[in-house]
Amino acid sequence: MQNFPRHLPALATLLLAACGEPPAAPPAPAKPSVAVVTVRQEAVPLRAELPGRVTALRVSEVRPQVGGVIVRRHFEEGSDVKAGALLYEIGSDSYAARQEQAAAELAIEQAALVNLRIIAERYRRLIDSKTVTQQDHDLAQANYEQGLARVKARQAALRTAQIDLQRTQIRAPIAGRIGRAAVTEGALVASEQAEPLARIQQVDPILVDVVQSSQQLTQLKRRLGSGALQPGKAAVTLLLEDGQPYPHAGVLKFTEMNVDGATGSVTLRASFPNPDGLLMPGMYVRARVEQGVQPDAVRLPQQAVRHNERNEATALVVGSDGKVEQRVLDLIGSDAGLWSARAGLKAGDKVIVEGGNKVAPGTAVSVTEWQGRPAAASAAVPKEG
Repeated sequence: MQNFPRHLPALATLLLAACGEPPAAPPAPAKPSVAVVTVRQEAVPLRAELPGRVTALRVSEVRPQVGGVIVRRHFEEGSDVKAGALLYEIGSDSYAARQEQAAAELAIEQAALVNLRIIAERYRRLIDSKTVTQQDHDLAQANYEQGLARVKARQAALRTAQIDLQRTQIRAPIAGRIGRAAVTEGALVASEQAEPLARIQQVDPILVDVVQSSQQLTQLKRRLGSGALQPGKAAVTLLLEDGQPYPHAGVLKFTEMNVDGATGSVTLRASFPNPDGLLMPGMYVRARVEQGVQPDAVRLPQQAVRHNERNEATALVVGSDGKVEQRVLDLIGSDAGLWSARAGLKAGDKVIVEGGNKVAPGTAVSVTEWQGRPAAASAAVPKEG
């Protein structure tokens, strides 16, 4: 019989004992790491982004007030003109002749009045001595009064002739930029004709008319009246047609009292400086109007906001127990890459900005402070309800 090594039975015993022991528990998984920002409450301007059209501050359609033939034009199309500047000349020979005729007729009546006045004064002195009858005295006084009335009528006729002669020189009623000329030299024009000879627009400062739904405006007034919203500065900024911001800020001037029955909207008018002529009447713009200040809003980076299946804005928050909670937000707008919320968050909440895609509500997480910067601001229309 072959001899086995003496240590083999002991080794077999050890192997059998090891197979009967339970396996060691695996190490606990590491908590997912998230980056958070600690939010605070602050006063946030409530801005509504609204469509608008640019309109001139003043518009004057230049029309002739007397008829005749245009003999000269004195302006360059598209240039700036001053109030009172000469724009057109109408042939004035016939109007000058009428003025001379009116002046001559006035001179005749004034000479006749001198004689009537002398007679009336003589009869007034003689009436006491009974040299003239009362009837002759009264007739002399009546003739003088009639002569005086004729002089006044001739003076009015002369003044009318002078005004008509002045109106042959058509002048700018307002200062502004004049457009194209509708007529040329040699054109026959008529008094108060329908077609204007030119159009002058005053564009510095310039106006922007924006429209807002009456429902939004009513909700805004209700919140201002209740004290939930503080009055704003009525400041207005513009985005031009190409999406670029307009460099000058404007001021809200007034809000119309009437609601458009067809659209259910109200017109708001703002005034802007326009020194470079960048804004032109008829241009489409988008205006951001500061209509109030939310005194207790919370601001958070835009990348921290998500939308659930009901399209509600939500954010993930790390609670005091280190676990994730989901909050439904009431957003009022965005600016400079930050959303503003008036409900759903409070000061001191730790909102997840990065790492939220790998956690769910109830997950315990490891927290670090977010070191990033807000994303570029998006063109968001704030809610006002």
